[in-house]
Amino acid sequence: MQFLLPIGFAVIVGLVSYLMSVTQTKRTLAAQSKPLDDPALDKHFMRLAHALNLKRLHVNVYEIDPVNGLAAPDGQIYITRGFLQKFYKGEVTAAEMSSVIAHELGHVALGHTKRRMIDFSGQNAMRTALAVTLNRFIPFIGPWIANMAVSMVAAGMSRKDEFEADAYASALMIKAGLGVAPQKSLFSKLDQLTGNSGASPAWFLSHPKTRDRIKAIEANEKRWTGTVS
Repeated sequence: MQFLLPIGFAVIVGLVSYLMSVTQTKRTLAAQSKPLDDPALDKHFMRLAHALNLKRLHVNVYEIDPVNGLAAPDGQIYITRGFLQKFYKGEVTAAEMSSVIAHELGHVALGHTKRRMIDFSGQNAMRTALAVTLNRFIPFIGPWIANMAVSMVAAGMSRKDEFEADAYASALMIKAGLGVAPQKSLFSKLDQLTGNSGASPAWFLSHPKTRDRIKAIEANEKRWTGTVS
C-alpha cells in the first residue's frame, strides 16, 4: 500500500499539471494568434478541405518566431509567424505549407493531442515507481536512471505519433491531388529551416530523424500508388 501511494499521487499530480498546461496553452494561443488570411495558401488549403468533405479549413497564425506547426488540444490548427515568413521569402512553397497543415490535421484526427493527457499521467506514474524501486538499490542515481528511462519511452511514443501523422498527411495530400513530393521536399530542408543539426541520438528525440520520415513516406507512397515521386 505504501508503495502504491506515491504512484497514485504522481498520477493525480500529472493530471492536474496537464490540465493546467492545457488551460495555459489555450490562453496563450488565444492572446497571441489570429486567423490566417492569405489567398495563395487558402487556395491550397481548400484542396485539403475538399478531400475531407469540409467547406474550408480554419488555420491560425501563432505570433512567434520559431518555425513550427501545431495542433492544440481543442483541435485548432496553427502555423507560426516564423514559418509563414519562410513562405513569404520563397523558402517554402504553398504546397509544402499544405503538407504541414495535413500533418497537424493527422494529429487531431488520430487523437494524439487528447491521448497525451493519458500518456503524460502514465509516464509520471512510471517515473515515480521506477524511482522508488531503483532508489532502494542505487540511492541518488536510481531516480536519475528512472527519469532517463521514462524520457526515452516517452520520446519513442512521440516518434510513433509523428510517423502516424506523416502517413495521414501523405494519404490526404494524395487524395487532394497535391501528392507527397511537397511533403518530402519540406522534410529535406526542415533541419535547415528550423536550425536543427539533427546530432542528438534518435532515442532521445521526440521527432524521428528526417531521413527516416522520408523513407517511411516513400514506402507508403509506393504501397498506395505503385510509384515513388
